[in-house]
Amino acid sequence: MAAPPDKKFKDDEILDSALRPKSWPDYVGQENIKENLRIIITAAKQRSQSPDHLLFYGNSGLGKTTLAYLVASEMGRGIKITSGPALERAGDLAAILTNMSEGDVLFLDEIHRISKTIEEYIYPAMEEYKLNLILGKGPMARTMELKLPHFTIIGATTRPALLSAPLRNRFGATFQLNFYKNEDIEKIIERSARILGIKIEPDATKAIAARSRFTPRVANRLLKRARDFAQVEGNGIVTKEISNRALDFLEVDQMGLEPGDRKILSALIEKFNGGPVGLQSLSAAAMEEEDTILDIYEPYLMQCGFIERTPRGRVASKLAYEHLGFYDKSGQNSLL
Repeated sequence: MAAPPDKKFKDDEILDSALRPKSWPDYVGQENIKENLRIIITAAKQRSQSPDHLLFYGNSGLGKTTLAYLVASEMGRGIKITSGPALERAGDLAAILTNMSEGDVLFLDEIHRISKTIEEYIYPAMEEYKLNLILGKGPMARTMELKLPHFTIIGATTRPALLSAPLRNRFGATFQLNFYKNEDIEKIIERSARILGIKIEPDATKAIAARSRFTPRVANRLLKRARDFAQVEGNGIVTKEISNRALDFLEVDQMGLEPGDRKILSALIEKFNGGPVGLQSLSAAAMEEEDTILDIYEPYLMQCGFIERTPRGRVASKLAYEHLGFYDKSGQNSLL
């Protein structure tokens, strides 16, 4: 009998939490960021102060949340987590900040989606550790100042350009998380397999890493699906053959492209003759939201060299034509 949906989601959350690195040695990759954070944290501990506010930006799944947990752990402090869209009113922010202890970390995911009203309350909280609330309306309105404990805000975003300059400038350090190297992804898969008790062959590790979009979260997701396939279709051991069959079944090709990626590339090539085309037109043709293309699909397609951005719009590269089979054996565009 299949597990109820709620239990399945809960189990996935438990697994994701178990796979999250708990110490710096377990966090693979992003070496420059780790070294910078080590210096910032060590210096803050020596001064018995909270570290400066930190801003992490980069694609989804690269480890921004994990870094926030590690900073709090290294400081020996608690961490509270919320997101930009969740802070609708000043009271929401006040409820969180007034319940923080000295030196705690507040992790703000999707910080670029914070409203302008909330921003105005965050500025004095970040700089002076106080919160100025307006109580009442009209002639009876009055201002109340709340003193806050010293704390560190860690913001995370996939769209740094959408942050206002005043908010961005209030962070003491800003770090960009980049796509991982294949060898780092392989180390992550090996570590996750040990934690989950999965028997996996080296060739299978390489096969999964090659299709993981240079992203740890994707690598762990594909590993779990390969494990399921090995359990049902094999003898429980994840081999190269089993992993390839599992990923083919999921329609993840050799370059890590999923159906959504191929749909966007096909629309660009077939409907716009390879471009250039604007984002709005491409979004309508591929039936995907503009933000979804910008945040999820386009970064990896550009990393692979399948899409180029030009002043006139997006253009499909020769690699995209070749990967989707739009060139015949003579190397000519089969659409012409």
